[in-house]
Amino acid sequence: MASPNTNGFSAFEDVPRAADIPVYAVTAAFSKDPSPVKLNLGVGVYRAEDGKPHVLNVVRRAERLLIDDTSRTKEYLPITGLEEFIKLSAQLVFGADSDAITEHRVTTVQCVSGCLSLRIGAEFLAKHYYQHTVYIPEPTYGNHPNFFSAAGLTLRTYRYYDPITNGLDIQGLLEDLGSAPSGAIVLLQACGHNPTGVDPTVEQWEQIRQLIRLKGLLPFFDCAYQGFVSGNLDMDAQSIRIFVADGGECLVAQSYSKIMGIYAERVGALSIVCKTADVASRVNSQLKLVIRPMYSNPPIHGAAIVATILNDRDMISEWTVELKAMVDRLVNLRGQLYDALRDRGTPGDWTHITSQVGMYTFSGLNEEQVAFLMKEYHIYMSPDGRINMAGLSKKTVPYLADAMHAAVTCIR
Repeated sequence: MASPNTNGFSAFEDVPRAADIPVYAVTAAFSKDPSPVKLNLGVGVYRAEDGKPHVLNVVRRAERLLIDDTSRTKEYLPITGLEEFIKLSAQLVFGADSDAITEHRVTTVQCVSGCLSLRIGAEFLAKHYYQHTVYIPEPTYGNHPNFFSAAGLTLRTYRYYDPITNGLDIQGLLEDLGSAPSGAIVLLQACGHNPTGVDPTVEQWEQIRQLIRLKGLLPFFDCAYQGFVSGNLDMDAQSIRIFVADGGECLVAQSYSKIMGIYAERVGALSIVCKTADVASRVNSQLKLVIRPMYSNPPIHGAAIVATILNDRDMISEWTVELKAMVDRLVNLRGQLYDALRDRGTPGDWTHITSQVGMYTFSGLNEEQVAFLMKEYHIYMSPDGRINMAGLSKKTVPYLADAMHAAVTCIR
């Protein structure tokens, strides 16, 4: 029989076309739109008042130091990554005085972004953990299900967002996790929940912790916004630290994309907190075997930027000042949008815009209203109504408010 290539047929003739990935489809549509007033509130990237991606001054300073250091080479890193980056990342999320660190119960590996931190964690659990059921919040970051299903884990959801109150459904959350099988994995977003901007209070986190420990569930934290919610690095890590302080085990995926504005560098870390130093050492040995066939070892430049900043007190101070300025600007934009909608008499209660936190506002707009914004006003956002507040400016808030008012008024 002739091979497909010799008779004009492709070997991939039967490959179906995949559906567009929503967030990238929004960006592509925005790019093609010739309108001078178009507005992209979709992809989660922080933009300055001029609408351009913002590069932190401290990051530029770190890069200059790296370029000027002629002793640096481009040699391969170890499988687990840049040693200084690994140490400093663990200290950032757990605290330098964490018992888990001083007792060597934490193993940390550098990963290619927060995405692969989650993916590697999922693969490790699929290979070495007895329970293969993962509970994820409803709703959650669109890529979360992919990390776990790709590893062969079974997905379940737990209630998280209450569309009536535009807040946390704490009762539903506790009921759903309370009925989860013993040992089930629970995905938790440490702060700045994507897409809702709704975080548990400290008291609610304690309720969640007690239930998870009582049921013997395994918490897996996604920590992509440490410092980007309150402007305080320690405060935004509080949810994770109360779990670590009780001596129990957990996984933590970190990302530096948002908090240092180094999106394209793809810098992340995976930490696993274990019961003993011996267990942590053995877990580390197996993480190497998970990483090796994926990408062998991670890139150095982004991790070196992070390590340079975290290893210098003055640069940490400069970073936290810049981080707090970004947070304050987002809070200010929330207030402006709320005021603009109130002043227009827009139907509905919009107080959730100011009560939600972090980069996103879960607007409450439905898919039809979102489509209306895109068609009539050239405003692009996720179909679920998630607004990237960092894509706004003082100049564009009134335009968005006009559009939202029209959408809510015209389409119920």
